[in-house]
Amino acid sequence: MDPMILITVGLGAFVGGFISGFAGFGFALVVSGIWFAALPAYLVPPLVVLSATAGQLTGLAKLAKHVSWPKAWPLIWAGILGIPIGTALVAYGAPERVKLIVGVFLIAYTLWQFMARRTVPQIRVTGLIWDRIIGFLGGILGGLAGLSGALPVVWYQMRGLPPAEQRARYQPYNLAILALSTVSMLAFGQLTAEVMRLSLISMPIVILGALVGVWMFDRVTAKGFKRAVLTLLLISGVMILVQSLA
Repeated sequence: MDPMILITVGLGAFVGGFISGFAGFGFALVVSGIWFAALPAYLVPPLVVLSATAGQLTGLAKLAKHVSWPKAWPLIWAGILGIPIGTALVAYGAPERVKLIVGVFLIAYTLWQFMARRTVPQIRVTGLIWDRIIGFLGGILGGLAGLSGALPVVWYQMRGLPPAEQRARYQPYNLAILALSTVSMLAFGQLTAEVMRLSLISMPIVILGALVGVWMFDRVTAKGFKRAVLTLLLISGVMILVQSLA
């Protein structure tokens, strides 16, 4: 295998693992842009899903005190319904339009947050219907390319939840969606021998990066965490937009 491909896979794995450990999401949002530059496009979504699952497992193991499966269930069961739709878009359709919409939305949201002179009004909701809607849409994006985390993160930021409460909901959801996306990709024949060989290279590096990211999360303030997540969402939106247009 080309040494430059190995270096690119390893670099993306560490960066993605770190972000997954620190923020609880974002692996696919960042790593896809790195890996698409060096790997054939058909290899990237399944490799991202497998590697992101390893990062989520590491983060959950180290941050068990922040995790609440009951709070995440409304997201999870709705997300399950969306996964096959996203996977079908990859297998039979053109996912670029969906990614274009997601990229534009993330850029607009983060710029709005950064440019607001005063605190952005928070959404006050009752009931779980909106959690289920966000979970369903995130499931579609998870099946599409492992992008399940972006919408729940934006949603809980807009609700004004503190970092620990956000992660209590969206990190178990991300793990469940990624695991089910893996099963779905297996059913569609996307987990090829080539993908599995690359995952053996990426997964140990992802785990190392996730451990470093968790260490950083335990030491950041709520304001610092929000700004870091917004920056990550902005970068991710730009990368998704560039990929979809290219």
